[in-house]
Amino acid sequence: MKYAKFFKNAAVVSLGGLFAKGIGALYRIPLANLLGGYGEGLYHMAYPLFCLMLTFSSSGVPAVVARTVAAERAAGRQGETLLPAMRVFALLGALASLAMCLLARPVAQLQGDEGLVGCYLALAPAVLPVALIAVLRGWWQGQGEMTPSALSAIVEQLVKAGAGLLLASRFPDDPARAARAALFAVTLSEICALAVLLMRTRERRVMLPVRRNHGSVLFVSALPAMVNAALLPTSQMADSVLVVRLLAGRTARAVHLYGLYAGSALSLVSLPASLCSGIVAAAVPSVAACMARSEEEARRRALFVLLVTFALALPCAAGLLVFAPLAVRRLFPALSAPDAALLVRLLRLMSVSAAALAAVDTLSACLTAMGRAGCAACAMLCALAVKTALQVVLIGGTPLGITGAAIAAQSCYLVAFFLDLFYTVRKKREIRHAAYHRNGNKEGGADAGCARRTPLRGRRVRAHRNASLG
Repeated sequence: MKYAKFFKNAAVVSLGGLFAKGIGALYRIPLANLLGGYGEGLYHMAYPLFCLMLTFSSSGVPAVVARTVAAERAAGRQGETLLPAMRVFALLGALASLAMCLLARPVAQLQGDEGLVGCYLALAPAVLPVALIAVLRGWWQGQGEMTPSALSAIVEQLVKAGAGLLLASRFPDDPARAARAALFAVTLSEICALAVLLMRTRERRVMLPVRRNHGSVLFVSALPAMVNAALLPTSQMADSVLVVRLLAGRTARAVHLYGLYAGSALSLVSLPASLCSGIVAAAVPSVAACMARSEEEARRRALFVLLVTFALALPCAAGLLVFAPLAVRRLFPALSAPDAALLVRLLRLMSVSAAALAAVDTLSACLTAMGRAGCAACAMLCALAVKTALQVVLIGGTPLGITGAAIAAQSCYLVAFFLDLFYTVRKKREIRHAAYHRNGNKEGGADAGCARRTPLRGRRVRAHRNASLG
């Protein structure tokens, strides 16, 4: 019964996420038929800038808010985080929305299609509600209730699918306007998801006491988690340039090979991490509550969560290794025989990454809950540096080609996993001060030598002030 609530929360988020992803997958088929090739191209070309704005305005926010709220609950306080967090991240989301509007025309010109301007303007208002949704989901997760997060995700996908198909169908002969209408449906879906969360919060009759400067403190504490969450997507955007250019020096099929790697292999490899999203969401409040009581208890809980993640991710990784040919035949029947063989080789080579990536997500969440989000960011930076170096050496300096990119990605996830594991099990360092009193006798100095402090206490503890004698 000790972990019953953890498993219940993980199951709620996972089932809600799977249902929402299923709706999204089914929605893409009729949408592609409505938009046509050009409209679908505009639809997908508008997403990278949108995702970049979300990365810098809301990534990592749910984990940080959940950790703070869980720690407050363990200390017997309630409601001190919600209002300051909503104020801070509403401002951040509004600035990101404004930046997207201002960048719409320059980015569209850079991409070579003026039709993208309207797409960006239709999508830009969605950044603000997404930032507020991140805060509210984090608050509910910190309360130990995952149902509002799962319900809002399902409502979000239902509105996006229904409104997107309805609005896009009104412009059958104008694919550019149909794409803008479908993207505006994304904005409507985020507003509806925000309304669901606000109504649930209002039903809870939350008291909102506010601590002075708590919003700025929360933002500063959220920065490492936001940076950590932004590193991997930013790196993947950089890979689309670096890997393609390295491949272009050796083959004329550089873009095609990168599509097999990023669009097919990485998509399948990341599925176990998506399945473990419920474990990640449930881990943050659980580990944070343990951390408020004892660091050793938090460390044991984090290792338990990691074992649960492996119990789910390792069979998936084994399935990719064994059933890669069957998966390629069923999911990508249009591939030619050489491309299908290459994709099978990539999947088998990256099967270990399926478990490693899920473990990295879990340990990053646990480190955030333990107040060590900066350690997770440092680990990911080191791993990305290793990946970039290996890409240059293996793709540019050997005949491995796109296989070198797969080896580099797998090395990245393994390095990040082992560094995150090291930071998770490592105890916080305690500094022992002077063994003897500066001017006193041996007994007084011995008492002073027992004074300890953690690195985060803020000021140096002088030994002679802690001496009981002299």
